[in-house]
Amino acid sequence: MALFKRLTETARPALAFTLDGQPATGLLGDTLLTAVLTCAEHLRGSDFSAERRAGFCLMGACQDCWVRLADGQRVRACSTLLEEGQAISRDPGRQL
Repeated sequence: MALFKRLTETARPALAFTLDGQPATGLLGDTLLTAVLTCAEHLRGSDFSAERRAGFCLMGACQDCWVRLADGQRVRACSTLLEEGQAISRDPGRQL
Protein backbone atom coordinates (compact mmCIF):
# COMPACT_ATOMS: atom_id res chain seq x y z
CA MET A 1 0.00 0.00 0.00
CA ALA A 2 1.33 3.42 -0.95
CA LEU A 3 1.81 6.15 1.65
CA PHE A 4 1.13 9.00 -0.84
CA LYS A 5 -1.85 9.15 -3.18
CA ARG A 6 -1.44 11.30 -6.27
CA LEU A 7 -4.39 13.65 -6.65
CA THR A 8 -3.25 16.03 -9.39
CA GLU A 9 -0.80 16.29 -12.27
CA THR A 10 -1.51 12.72 -13.31
CA ALA A 11 -1.01 13.48 -17.03
CA ARG A 12 2.78 13.93 -16.76
CA PRO A 13 4.83 11.28 -18.64
CA ALA A 14 5.49 8.07 -16.70
CA LEU A 15 9.05 7.03 -15.83
CA ALA A 16 9.94 3.42 -15.04
CA PHE A 17 12.39 2.69 -12.22
CA THR A 18 13.16 -0.13 -9.82
CA LEU A 19 12.76 -0.01 -6.07
CA ASP A 20 14.75 -2.66 -4.22
CA GLY A 21 14.85 -4.66 -7.44
CA GLN A 22 11.10 -4.47 -8.11
CA PRO A 23 9.57 -2.55 -11.03
CA ALA A 24 7.89 0.74 -10.15
CA THR A 25 6.62 3.84 -11.91
CA GLY A 26 6.81 7.54 -11.12
CA LEU A 27 6.10 10.66 -13.14
CA LEU A 28 8.40 13.13 -14.86
CA GLY A 29 9.18 15.87 -12.36
CA ASP A 30 8.80 13.64 -9.28
CA THR A 31 11.48 13.62 -6.64
CA LEU A 32 12.68 10.17 -5.59
CA LEU A 33 10.74 10.66 -2.35
CA THR A 34 7.47 11.26 -4.18
CA ALA A 35 8.08 8.42 -6.64
CA VAL A 36 8.87 5.93 -3.87
CA LEU A 37 6.04 6.94 -1.55
CA THR A 38 3.43 6.79 -4.32
CA CYS A 39 4.23 3.08 -4.71
CA ALA A 40 5.43 2.04 -1.21
CA GLU A 41 4.48 2.55 2.42
CA HIS A 42 7.88 3.79 3.58
CA LEU A 43 11.10 5.34 2.30
CA ARG A 44 13.73 3.65 4.49
CA GLY A 45 14.37 2.13 7.87
CA SER A 46 15.49 4.13 10.89
CA ASP A 47 19.17 4.19 11.83
CA PHE A 48 18.18 3.84 15.48
CA SER A 49 15.38 1.28 15.57
CA ALA A 50 13.35 -1.08 13.42
CA GLU A 51 10.84 1.71 12.68
CA ARG A 52 10.08 2.71 9.10
CA ARG A 53 10.71 6.29 7.97
CA ALA A 54 9.07 8.41 5.27
CA GLY A 55 11.28 11.49 5.28
CA PHE A 56 10.96 14.35 7.73
CA CYS A 57 11.61 17.92 6.55
CA LEU A 58 10.97 17.25 2.81
CA MET A 59 13.44 20.00 1.83
CA GLY A 60 16.94 18.49 2.12
CA ALA A 61 17.89 19.73 5.58
CA CYS A 62 17.28 16.86 8.01
CA GLN A 63 19.26 13.93 6.53
CA ASP A 64 16.30 11.55 6.97
CA CYS A 65 15.63 10.53 3.36
CA TRP A 66 18.90 9.03 2.09
CA VAL A 67 18.58 6.25 -0.50
CA ARG A 68 21.17 4.56 -2.75
CA LEU A 69 21.32 4.47 -6.52
CA ALA A 70 22.62 1.51 -8.54
CA ASP A 71 26.12 3.01 -8.75
CA GLY A 72 26.29 3.12 -4.93
CA GLN A 73 25.78 6.88 -4.76
CA ARG A 74 23.85 7.97 -1.67
CA VAL A 75 21.36 10.77 -2.43
CA ARG A 76 18.62 12.69 -0.65
CA ALA A 77 15.31 11.41 -1.98
CA CYS A 78 13.49 14.68 -1.26
CA SER A 79 15.74 16.80 -3.48
CA THR A 80 16.79 14.36 -6.23
CA LEU A 81 14.64 14.13 -9.35
CA LEU A 82 13.56 10.74 -10.66
CA GLU A 83 15.14 9.65 -13.95
CA GLU A 84 14.00 6.94 -16.34
CA GLY A 85 15.49 3.55 -15.46
CA GLN A 86 16.94 4.51 -12.08
CA ALA A 87 17.52 1.70 -9.61
CA ILE A 88 16.80 2.86 -6.07
CA SER A 89 17.67 0.87 -2.95
CA ARG A 90 16.21 1.63 0.44
CA ASP A 91 18.23 1.20 3.60
CA PRO A 92 16.48 -1.31 5.85
CA GLY A 93 17.75 0.51 8.94
CA ARG A 94 18.84 -1.01 12.19
CA GLN A 95 17.66 -4.58 12.58
CA LEU A 96 16.77 -5.55 16.15
